[in-house]
Amino acid sequence: MNRKKLFTMLAFIVIMILVFAIPAFAEEAAGEEYQSNVYATFWSIVPPVIAIVLALITKEVYSSLFIGIISGALLYANFNPLNAFHSMFSDGFIASLSDSWNVGILIFLVALGTVVCLMNKAGGSAAYGRWAAQKIRSRKGAILATFGLGVLIFVDDYFNCLTVGNVMRPITDKHRISRAKLAYLVDATAAPICMIAPISSWAAAVTGVVEGYDGLDLFIRAIPYNLYSLLTIGMIIIITLMGIEYGPMRKHEENAIMNGDVYTTPDRPYEGKDVEAPVGKGKVIDLIIPVLILIVFCILGMVYTGGILDGANIVDAFANSDASLGLSLGSCLALILIIIYFLVRKILTFNECMECFPEGFKAMVPAILILTFAWTLSGMTGLLGVKEYVSSIFEGATGLKLMLPAIVFAVAVGMSFATGTSWGTFGILLPIVVAVDLSPELLIISVSACLAGAVCGDHCSPISDTTIMSSTGAMCNHINHVTTQLPYAITVAAVSFVGYIIAGFIQSAWIVLPLSILMMFGVLVVIKLVVANRSYAAAKAKA
Repeated sequence: MNRKKLFTMLAFIVIMILVFAIPAFAEEAAGEEYQSNVYATFWSIVPPVIAIVLALITKEVYSSLFIGIISGALLYANFNPLNAFHSMFSDGFIASLSDSWNVGILIFLVALGTVVCLMNKAGGSAAYGRWAAQKIRSRKGAILATFGLGVLIFVDDYFNCLTVGNVMRPITDKHRISRAKLAYLVDATAAPICMIAPISSWAAAVTGVVEGYDGLDLFIRAIPYNLYSLLTIGMIIIITLMGIEYGPMRKHEENAIMNGDVYTTPDRPYEGKDVEAPVGKGKVIDLIIPVLILIVFCILGMVYTGGILDGANIVDAFANSDASLGLSLGSCLALILIIIYFLVRKILTFNECMECFPEGFKAMVPAILILTFAWTLSGMTGLLGVKEYVSSIFEGATGLKLMLPAIVFAVAVGMSFATGTSWGTFGILLPIVVAVDLSPELLIISVSACLAGAVCGDHCSPISDTTIMSSTGAMCNHINHVTTQLPYAITVAAVSFVGYIIAGFIQSAWIVLPLSILMMFGVLVVIKLVVANRSYAAAKAKA
């Protein structure tokens, strides 16, 4: 799309917003506390929708997010330009960057980027790549190894996204696996795995928002009904073993296999930045030890913030942990120990270690910039009352109790996709779900549907932090990751939605889960046949 068409389209969108929205701003809202005239209305979800649509159309994420932020600021300020500009910074960028949770995540990102740089400079990554090349001899083996590593790192999705991508990237490149496929594997084993792991930052977050119930017990009992997470894991195994690729991902994979080009599209922001470091003195252990140190100290950091030193047991410590603070504490302590480790091993000099700090920071700049925009956009939608608007929609559907799991799933998907936050989604919806008068089994199914929908929307959304970090860890163009992943995620979401309709009536995980897996397998077999027929027809037409 050329610039003229782009600006024409943006101008049209702005004009349409003005035409349809101006009647809503006839009078300023009265009251001591300021509130937009469109608070808790349909307009609260318009800014993220604009950002998402523009990102998918233009393939450019920075300007799309920024335009979404501007539209949110204008709506919040009732289209007063000066107030909008002020709110965009004071209530948007500055508020998001001064939030303690967000700052903790940024510190974690920089520490992780520095650790990766240290491992590369020491030669540990190169040594691991040589070792893996001897052990992993096929594309399927490389894909399954990536999947396996993603499953093992279940403690936190942020940690998973960046670690798996950075460790496995040299191996998947060697076996001609596209960066888009690697990003999908990373993303599909991040949030979905954490959402079915009782010892994880996600379990802690869910436990913290459920009042009046044993949150951890409810989380564990909901795992067999978490169809989206479980089916996503099943889908990776099925498409890998059966060699199924479809949608835009098929183009990326075919190009990687035939031409050795793992990027495919002309826009490749990470090209040249992921060249393997010199071999150096490092061995495989110089990758394994730093990763283990990082994992152990991130876990220790989380349970420390959960009060384990004050007498809390391991389960309660995870349930009460502050994931952002814990990850930042753990990663920084791990970074210090890793530097000492390399100095003692005499693999790197002190000056070489210090050089990794700015290099690691620079490697994380794209993720930090996109996250800042995404957090700001999320903050603007919060000021517009998106929580109250979604709650009103949901409460209107509570009369259809047997259909409630499917309705909850759909609402959670929509909200998580539009806001880019799964934690914010289940933080809003779970208190509403548990407040509804439901039978014990239907309550568990509905809670699980909420969690599954939150993961699904987060998995699909281009403004989701985990989606952003998955593309960063895989060093894949962000929009390429979103567009190639979307058909796969939608396939699983459609089967999950049908599964929740069935679950509302049958209310037995022993029936619903196997039936959903069979439906997933059947859908993928049909897709494989359709794709094969199209390829045959295309080849015949060329002949």
